[in-house]
Amino acid sequence: MNYKMIVLDLDDTLLRNDHTISPRTLKALINAQEAGVKVVLASGRPTFAMKHIAEELELGKYGSYILSFNGAKITNCTTQEQLFSSTLSPETVHDLYIISKQEEVWIHTYVGDDIVTETNNEYTDIEGEITGMEIVQVDSFVDAIHQPVVKVLMMDAPEKLATVEKKLQQQLEGKLNVVRSKPFFLEFTEAGVDKATSLQQLIQQLGIQQEEVIAVGDSFNDLTMIEFAGLGVAMGNAHADIKKIANVVTDTNMNDGVAKVVETYILNKLTGTYTVN
Repeated sequence: MNYKMIVLDLDDTLLRNDHTISPRTLKALINAQEAGVKVVLASGRPTFAMKHIAEELELGKYGSYILSFNGAKITNCTTQEQLFSSTLSPETVHDLYIISKQEEVWIHTYVGDDIVTETNNEYTDIEGEITGMEIVQVDSFVDAIHQPVVKVLMMDAPEKLATVEKKLQQQLEGKLNVVRSKPFFLEFTEAGVDKATSLQQLIQQLGIQQEEVIAVGDSFNDLTMIEFAGLGVAMGNAHADIKKIANVVTDTNMNDGVAKVVETYILNKLTGTYTVN
């Protein structure tokens, strides 16, 4: 198969633990783009927190795209045009706030380029560190959210959040998409919106077939796009459940797992000169 697109999760997939791209991975992805392959970034991160990575990969030069907020936004990196945007109403966000209090977990959302929370907590601090976004503490979360937002996060210790996830997936089925992006992040977007549905929209617009797509990820919010892609790849550091549904398991994010996928399934087929170590 001659793959025409590779879709990459960011944290714990494309990025190393220090949130950087390895030189080998960067070179492989630039070479793939030079050969005409689309490199697409798909993350739970807000768009703001993905743009510097897109710039490092020169996605604008090669006419590629960002799927941010777990697929709730699609952005053209060349024109900055939004091809798709999904939001949650203020009323929905207020309902989620009430649920967070009932479940005794933390909650935050995004307004502009800021993270908005009522109570400072270690998990929102982690999100601020990952994204580089400013954390704004407000007196009333409900009063602060009076316009639609793209997504909401609930947060707590992984063991507790896993229980909350199962409960809310049943409670909110058909109303919201509920999925963990990290063991301590539970994300809420509009029902029917995830990385796979946005990816399907994008390839339809570009005339790329499902079987011509590689998708690489490590966590539960990557599951749908890994299942959707012609070649679904789990990172070596992925959760065991993600590895089970993938077609291929590559190396870890700390050992050039993404580069090895690009070299094996894209560059080798073009030149025959790349080897996977």
